[in-house]
Amino acid sequence: MGHHQLDKLDEKILKMVSENARVPFLEIARECNVSGAAIHQRMQKLTNLGVVKGSEYILDPETIGFDTCAYVGLYLKDPKSFDKVVEELKKIPEVVECHFITGQFDIFIKLYATNNHNLMNIIHTKLQPLGLTRTETLISFYEVFKRQVPVEIDSDK
Repeated sequence: MGHHQLDKLDEKILKMVSENARVPFLEIARECNVSGAAIHQRMQKLTNLGVVKGSEYILDPETIGFDTCAYVGLYLKDPKSFDKVVEELKKIPEVVECHFITGQFDIFIKLYATNNHNLMNIIHTKLQPLGLTRTETLISFYEVFKRQVPVEIDSDK
């Protein structure tokens, strides 16, 4: 996965869309002093390069009944089963992130549950049957902030 050379216009576009994915291209064009077609072409280029990976509506889990956010470290019985376990994790709708990490866990996931009892049920009935030796769970009390990576061109390069 390579790094892409971005110019100042790309940077300005990315800053604007990362703050608000629904900002109209014409508004970006006015702010950048270029045509709407130029913004459309740049966004297409950034998407084709994989710099931009689409846009999405972000749901607030609590407002739709998911009051418990947990991070779970998974220890696999057989590390060779990694790919199979990941495919099974994709089938569990409460699992919203899955990471292959360094450290003590084989896999680290983020999931949402309706409450602590539901979390325990997910762990026992959906995760444990995947071939785990054990799990380690951290419950998040509150997401203080979440943001995109910074969009800045290093002028020292």
